[in-house]
Amino acid sequence: MTTQQTLVLLKPDAVKRQLIGQILSRFEQKGLKIINLRWFRFTQELARQHYAEHIGKPFYSGLEEYVMSGAAVAVILEGPEAVAVVRRLIGPTNGVEASPGTIRGDFSLSNQQNLVHASDSSASAEREIKIFFPAV
Repeated sequence: MTTQQTLVLLKPDAVKRQLIGQILSRFEQKGLKIINLRWFRFTQELARQHYAEHIGKPFYSGLEEYVMSGAAVAVILEGPEAVAVVRRLIGPTNGVEASPGTIRGDFSLSNQQNLVHASDSSASAEREIKIFFPAV
């Protein structure tokens, strides 16, 4: 198995609902290691850099407003096949459709306010880690 690093963002709804510990513990219980972690707030520039592929889509302005609405947490996780493992743990984007036992299935009822973002590939993880942890 290939050891990988991936990025997870705990979005403002996860922070406001005080779910940080519960969410991070699921990753740790699975065997993933927290390599780096930082609190931050999205600026418009950071939101546009991270969500560049969505700019111009009908939902983008609401997404930008949402991610800028409060504090967030960026986490680098590491472990065997970390990208795929994290994606399975968080579940599908829409919390209503996510299976119980996944983070979104257990804690989210929304397509947009869905608690977490996770890199969808090794290439995305590499790009996104550089955005949120430029010194790493």
